[in-house]
Amino acid sequence: MIEVKSVGSSSSLHQKVLERTSQSLNTDDNAPSFVSRVGDAIKDVAEAQNISGDITKAYELGEETDLAKVMVTQQVSSLGFQMTLNVRNKVLSAYKDIMNMPV
Repeated sequence: MIEVKSVGSSSSLHQKVLERTSQSLNTDDNAPSFVSRVGDAIKDVAEAQNISGDITKAYELGEETDLAKVMVTQQVSSLGFQMTLNVRNKVLSAYKDIMNMPV
């Protein structure tokens, strides 16, 4: 037979859940946060797009002669943007799902 221990009040249960959640989330204080990681990823994609634009302009002006390098740089930039867009769409979808959950 399973014993169920009753908790004094719902607020103490809420406090215990919050404590366990904060303990599980604070595994390493030196690790970068999710927000900083996402920000760094967006900056990397923006940098790749800027590099792609610069090298494309250089090719059009005749300063760059390696067409393969230009095409690969454009593809890297395009893939980074598409990946960022897909992550954004998934996050928005998850947000909408959470907001539509019954409480």
